[in-house]
Amino acid sequence: MALGEGLQKKIETLVSGRVLFDEPMCNHTSMGVGGRVDIILYPCSVKEVEKAVSLLVTEDIPFLAVGNCTNLIVGDGGYRGCLISLMELQRLEIKEEPDGRVSLWAESGVPLSRIVEATIKESLGGMEFCAGIPGSVGGGVWMNAGAYGREIKDVIGSVAVVNGNGKRKKIEREGLHFEYRGLDLPDSTVITGATFDLLKGEGREIQRKVTNILKARTKKHPLGQRSAGSVFKNPPSSPAGRIIDEVGLKGTTCGGAMISEKHGNFIVNRGGATTADILALIDITKRRVFETRGIKLEMEVKIIGEEL
Repeated sequence: MALGEGLQKKIETLVSGRVLFDEPMCNHTSMGVGGRVDIILYPCSVKEVEKAVSLLVTEDIPFLAVGNCTNLIVGDGGYRGCLISLMELQRLEIKEEPDGRVSLWAESGVPLSRIVEATIKESLGGMEFCAGIPGSVGGGVWMNAGAYGREIKDVIGSVAVVNGNGKRKKIEREGLHFEYRGLDLPDSTVITGATFDLLKGEGREIQRKVTNILKARTKKHPLGQRSAGSVFKNPPSSPAGRIIDEVGLKGTTCGGAMISEKHGNFIVNRGGATTADILALIDITKRRVFETRGIKLEMEVKIIGEEL
């Protein structure tokens, strides 16, 4: 995307954080792949998010909000538009309510791991299932992150957004429509924060649950290798990783990418992988599972941008 000098200067003054142009996404995604994005903005406040969205809409520049890019795969041809990184939005507050509930407010850039740590410290139950999930609040809410029988929808109180017109809006729990690994919001929506309704608990018991979850993740997941987490949603019949294992695909390689030998629902970058390598493995997996089991696997990771 060609940006005129005047427009580029406007964009540079939108936020007080970093502004990157023609930036290789392989430097930002957890998988370590991806071509160049035209613009990355790092707003440091919700006000700056509003300004950014308003200008991008006015100038007809496509945009997408991102966190720490742990479940994002960008095409080798890059992304034509602007990525709004919310990683500088780091405010976290805890408030006790009169009815005994505790409300935890976190901006979108707060890592889920930081929330788990805060709930252990304050003896708050409800967020233990987020232990070991590498994403941040914005992405976790957007994809209704979950594990071990619990999901974000089970603890959400409200979500703060900037809509496609660049205006702030707060959506209470009853106005939120969650689905398995998703939240029904327009693509132009930017989640800027969320409240979570928690309960006072016993600190040692909360710590024990978190420790057990982290141990289980370490045992099952290829945490020492670059990945984007679970590639496919779990079908109703069986976990995707188990199905992929049963059809004999664990260890399958394409270029620098491999279906993990430890967990079938992870694709790892062994070094030098491209997005094309990863997409080829995704296609192989979908075809094999459909041909042998009649199951259409659905994507959990988000794939954006263009192929070369």
